[in-house]
Amino acid sequence: MTRRALAVLIAALAALLGLGGAALLTTSADAAPTDAATSTSISATSASSTSSATSAAPEPFGATVLIGTGGITWTDVSEKATPNLWMLLRDGSSAAMSIRSVETNTCPADGWLGVSAANRAAAPRPGTGSAQSRPCTPLEEPSGGVVPGWDAYEQAAASRKFDSKLGLLGESASKSDVCIKPVGRGAAIAAAMPEGTTDRYSPYSPETLLVDMNTCPLTIVDVGSVRDPDDIAEGEQAVEGSRVEQVAAIDKRIGEVITAAPGGADFIVASLSDAGVTERLRLVVARGPHFGPGSLNAASTRQPGLVQAQDVPVTVMNLTGVAVPDGLGGATMTSEQAPDNSERRAAERLQGLVDYDLASHEVHSLVPPFFNGFAYGQLVIYLLVLLVWKGKIGTDDTRRRVLSIVRVVAVAAASVPASTFLANLLPWWRFPIPMISIVGAVGLFVALIAYAALRGPWGRTALGPLAFVSAVTIAVLAGDVITGSRLQQSSLMGLQPVVAGRFYGMGNVTFALFATSSILLATAISSYLVRQGRDRIAAIAVLVIGIGAVIIDGAPFWGADGGGPPALIPGIAYLVLSILGLRMTWQRVLLIGVGSAALFFGVAFLDWLRESESRSHLGNFIQAIIDGNAMDIVVRKAQQNWNILLGNAPLTLLVPAALLFVIYVLARPTSWGSRGLGKASEKAPTLRAGLIALVIMLTIGFLINDSGTAIPAVGATVAVPLIVSVVVRTLEEDLRAVAGTRRARRS
Repeated sequence: MTRRALAVLIAALAALLGLGGAALLTTSADAAPTDAATSTSISATSASSTSSATSAAPEPFGATVLIGTGGITWTDVSEKATPNLWMLLRDGSSAAMSIRSVETNTCPADGWLGVSAANRAAAPRPGTGSAQSRPCTPLEEPSGGVVPGWDAYEQAAASRKFDSKLGLLGESASKSDVCIKPVGRGAAIAAAMPEGTTDRYSPYSPETLLVDMNTCPLTIVDVGSVRDPDDIAEGEQAVEGSRVEQVAAIDKRIGEVITAAPGGADFIVASLSDAGVTERLRLVVARGPHFGPGSLNAASTRQPGLVQAQDVPVTVMNLTGVAVPDGLGGATMTSEQAPDNSERRAAERLQGLVDYDLASHEVHSLVPPFFNGFAYGQLVIYLLVLLVWKGKIGTDDTRRRVLSIVRVVAVAAASVPASTFLANLLPWWRFPIPMISIVGAVGLFVALIAYAALRGPWGRTALGPLAFVSAVTIAVLAGDVITGSRLQQSSLMGLQPVVAGRFYGMGNVTFALFATSSILLATAISSYLVRQGRDRIAAIAVLVIGIGAVIIDGAPFWGADGGGPPALIPGIAYLVLSILGLRMTWQRVLLIGVGSAALFFGVAFLDWLRESESRSHLGNFIQAIIDGNAMDIVVRKAQQNWNILLGNAPLTLLVPAALLFVIYVLARPTSWGSRGLGKASEKAPTLRAGLIALVIMLTIGFLINDSGTAIPAVGATVAVPLIVSVVVRTLEEDLRAVAGTRRARRS
């Protein structure tokens, strides 16, 4: 029976870890971004260049100039190579900017369409295959006052269901009697009306800049985009000059625009697109009466020094007195003042911005190999252990030694997820070989957590390490979201700014880790209390852990997770009812389901009651229901989940298959698999109920969340090794007992 215990555990639970890894890789590396409502939609504004606080929109002050470019990152900026960008950095407010639109990489046309719609939008790309591998559509000069290809742009925007209205900036400015002067091809797209017409358009020319810059209170200028010859898609016509030469030419044009602009103008320079197929964070910098030396912040990301492309048009509208429509995903960028505009402080800010870029860029490419090694390495180890235990390899003494080792390995493996976040306390991205440095940083924290879990007084019990590692994981994630989600940014299992799916709170990956750890901790504590005959106290303890987890996960100011509580609540409820000896009837299932839905809509409604600029995506969903756009959000999320599920078939399809298998095993107390877990359950009386609660949570999370395929796979990275450690400890104790009996008989 003990052999069956280990065999079933590896076959059922490890399937979620190893075979579900493809789902996580797709989600973290290639998943399409969620809608703008995924991030908080707050139209905050700055009162002055010396204030970082949010206040009422400033009175229009002089002229506003938006200088758009593309393909430039903060790593391209230096005092000598780009003197004009350096001047703006030194004297203005700067930030790293996420430019993710609809596709994985952002073309120049996509960036300008995003300004036009103040939302995610993208131009169609010629060819077949993935959008990232197809060349970008070149920008063309307007003909007869109409933007070329506008009809195709509109069709593409409508097909994506992001509720993007092209021409919103131009239409809003017209309604507010604000004149826009577009200069350059991309600027024509940004300033166009909904029908694609663009008045007052001028091509970029240094000879006419002085007149162009003094025509309207709002001037939008396209100074060209960098197209890296080594990075553009096959079939795209290369731009003349190397990357360095292109950056220098754009910097020169930026200087020309600043020189020709009227005095007292606010300048915003934004790199709106990628330089090729590689997606990266880009730069944005603002200087003028509303933007002194310092950092740019935006409430849409809640991250200091990090904004997103949708913030640019919202900021432009607020600066020029244009009425900002409700429901936009961006926020007005604010300036957090530095003590002075010295070269030293500018260099310090530049280093911080380069760190943002490098960390985001390096970790994005490291996620697939790291997770592959982590997941499949565990599978190999557990397979070897299974062979040893079944007598295929080694003697009885070997089995005891291997079981002791595998317990250490299992606890260490379960410590990896929390360690991936703690690793960001160290600047691993600055080292020459990022893969080695981040593995070293993660390994350091894994060693600390695993040592404490196994060597502490709780390490002598079967459930002690499980409880300790789960508690540490909960503490790391809860503390991070409460303090602003800093550790999650650009971490191996956290938020990816370059993907722009979410910038704060609990995403699918962090929710899976947090909720799984919460149920495992509740299982360990309740087992201890039930063994002492304190069933009611055990149920109360589980309830307290569950309520705390739901609040942290769902609160708009912390986790801001709409899909988490409806998945976590039923799992916690099942565990509480099991401890109290109550059957899970259909009436109770219905009551739990209705209660979970009521909680979601209740919190969302309370969030909706706040001012529109203060709502999170929960309140925005209620507004979408009122506006009749909620179904687009639901359909888009369902399509994303379906695409991810089929994207790596047949491996990804094994995630729901593995879930169904585990459900079958645990739901039938007389099945061979369930009997195999009996030994561990004798010492942990709520273990089986906890596993069922865990499967309930993971299954619901998989079904109702966009990119939910990753939830079971990620939850397994904590659950599988910790449960293996419990079973292995039980087997060790049984072997010692058998060995002791044999010695007693011999004597």
